[in-house]
Amino acid sequence: NLQQFVLFLKAISIGAVFMGANTYIGNAPNFMVRRIAIDDGVSMPSFFGFMAWSGAILIPIFVIVTVVFLVLI
Repeated sequence: NLQQFVLFLKAISIGAVFMGANTYIGNAPNFMVRRIAIDDGVSMPSFFGFMAWSGAILIPIFVIVTVVFLVLI
């Protein structure tokens, strides 16, 4: 069925574009920036604290994006 194939391609495209940003969470340059900020006296969250903040922000955005692109369009 063509409609199912189109929906399948949309899901793959959305996953690649929007979820690919998750691969940047916790990579080495981010840890380097965190270390420099801590050395300069800036209060920074731990890795798990950062994961909690990013999850609290990103998960609702991912839900909204999924609804907008897969349900409404």
